[in-house]
Order: sequence, then C-alpha cells, then structure tokens
Amino acid sequence: MIAKTLSTFSLKETTFKLTDALKDGFKPTLAFVFLSIEQDRKAVSALLSKNNIQIFGVTTNGEFIDETIEKGSISILLTDIHPDYFEIHFEAFTDKNYKEVAVGVARKAKSKFQNPAFLTGLSHPATDGEEILRGIEGIVGKDVNAFGCAAGDDFSFTDTYVFTNTIESKEAMLALILDENKIEIQGVASCGWKAVGTEKTVTKSEGNHVYTINNECAVDITARYGGIQNVTPDNKDLLLEIAANFPLQLQREKGDPVMRPPLIVDWSDRSYYTSGTVPEGSKVKFSIPPDFDVMEKVIKDLENLKSTKMPEADALIVFSCAGRLMALGPLMTEEVEGVKKVYNVPMVGMFSNAELARATGGNLEMHNLTTCMVALKEK
Repeated sequence: MIAKTLSTFSLKETTFKLTDALKDGFKPTLAFVFLSIEQDRKAVSALLSKNNIQIFGVTTNGEFIDETIEKGSISILLTDIHPDYFEIHFEAFTDKNYKEVAVGVARKAKSKFQNPAFLTGLSHPATDGEEILRGIEGIVGKDVNAFGCAAGDDFSFTDTYVFTNTIESKEAMLALILDENKIEIQGVASCGWKAVGTEKTVTKSEGNHVYTINNECAVDITARYGGIQNVTPDNKDLLLEIAANFPLQLQREKGDPVMRPPLIVDWSDRSYYTSGTVPEGSKVKFSIPPDFDVMEKVIKDLENLKSTKMPEADALIVFSCAGRLMALGPLMTEEVEGVKKVYNVPMVGMFSNAELARATGGNLEMHNLTTCMVALKEK
C-alpha cells in the first residue's frame, strides 16, 4: 500500500497539493479526511470524488499529519488500497437506534468479507458508542478488530458531522469495512487520567444518560467534588472544564477502567450524557489529568504494539481526545512527534470527542481522554 498525506487550509490549496501528489502516477482509492467544521466539506468531497477517491470523513476539534498539529485545517491521508479490499457504509440514526444500525452494518460487512475489521466515525455528542460496539460484536464476534472516533466541531459540542462522497449527517454512523485477509490492522488505546477519591454508585441512568450519582444530580455532585464554579447554562466553558479536568472513570470487572466525561447537559434535571454507556448501579470514581509522563506512556504502548504484534505498517491513523489537547496544550506536539517516529510512515490524526478501541486487557470500549493509534498494512 502506498500512502501520502496532505495538510491544507483551503479548497484551492487542497486542489494544488492533490494534483502534485498524483504526478508520479499514484492512484489513490481511499482518503481519510479529517477537517474543521469551518471547512467546506462538500467541496472537498466533490474534489476527491472527481478523482474517483472514496472518502472516510469526520469533522474534528483539531487535526494533524505527521508531526504538525493544526486547527481549522484539512488533513488527508490518501491510500491506494485495492477497492475489492474495503467498503464504506453510511447509516443515519433514528430515535437513538445505535445498536440496530451497528447490527445492520455488521451483517453487510460479514456478508462481504469472511474476516471484516471496522473503522467507524460517529456524529452527534449524545451518540452511545458502546451500543455501536455491542452491535458489531453481536454479529462478528468479540474478537473483532474495531476502532474509531466521535466527531468534533472545534469544541462547540453542538453539531458534529461524518461524511463520505455524496452524503453527510450530524447524527449517523460512518463505517469503513476492511478485509482482514488482505489488510492487516492493529491498534492500541492509551489514556493515563488518574482516579481520585472514593468509589461512588450510579443510582440512576439509561444507556449513556447519567441522571444521579449517589442519589445526587450528576451535574451537582461533579461540580461539588471538582470545586467547579458557575454551574449554569450560561457557562459555555463548563463542559470543557469538567471533561478535561474532572471526568468520571467507570470501573470494570475485567480490564482497565474507561473514561466517561459529560458531553451534553440536560439542565431540566441537571443530568448529562456521556459518550458511552454507564449502567445503573455501576461504580465510578472522579479523575484528574495525569502528569506529563502520560505522553511517554502513549509512545511506549505503540512501541509495544510494534514489537509484539505488527512490526511494520504502511500508514498510521490516530484518534486523540480533544481533552488531551486541552490538558497538555503545546506539549501534545511531543506526543504526536513520538508516535510518528515509532513506525515513521505517513500518519493522519484528529482530536475527537471520544475514541473506540479495545481497553487494555478488556473489552471493546468507547473511551475518552485517550489516544487510539491504528496501524494499517496491505498483506
């Protein structure tokens, strides 16, 4: 597989760089497109479609290729994967039917490929990624390779989009299905946020809608333990503050805990929606950002993947939580540079609202405050 990256800030610049990338006879078939909500998605899609390139497209909270982090840009990874080795499916959600949609996509994937793997993009902040993963597992099996992200919107937490060549939606599932008999795919998720305080019980929840913790409104108990001020609908920075600095950590019987920061507040009862399921009766702790050695952990986790499972790769795709960018600031560049050096192949990445991957020693999970790194290689 040949892969090339483009980083641009306009359609004109994208057109120029795409033309340049094709000069040597390179004929890409699939593009991973991560771009700001402010960019013209339809124009970029039309340009790639004109060149017969299929699109896996997601809006972001920031983008990067190789070692360069940008904001408001268009980041593209072009690949020449054989068209017989992949399919793209796009399904809108209706009435929160997340698992039903995932089951339908998984059935199509299983009918096409004996051994399918999944890269998914999800739009709308209230989408329950856990339901998506359970739907895929139910059809393909618990050992399925599935990775992905929840789309961003430059930190506004309102309208996020997934898109492909001719369609986009702010409430949908975009799925790239890969034939694992032809394309090797391996990934790892690395977090590092540290649990603090005593264990607490989720006393009322439905799916990813958390109403009360220890019989107290979810917003109020979170603000009280976190010392967060101005907890009102007028505080536009409230969700960012909680998500980056004092998110929930869901305890698991098997595997590492997973992060569950709030993404949408329902002010009518002071509850909130998280990116993944938080079962009623489950145990949670609040957590705080890690020390800066967390970046070193991310790089070591990818190095371990390289040494134990996938010694070579043709391309690398990275989904990094927007909360990491907020917490680590300019130091995120060090993490991105370190990740790039592990395989030293073309790399594209984005800052997402959530990440999908298998937890260390555990199940497929919807993560937050996590870096999910996915390596691809044509066999």
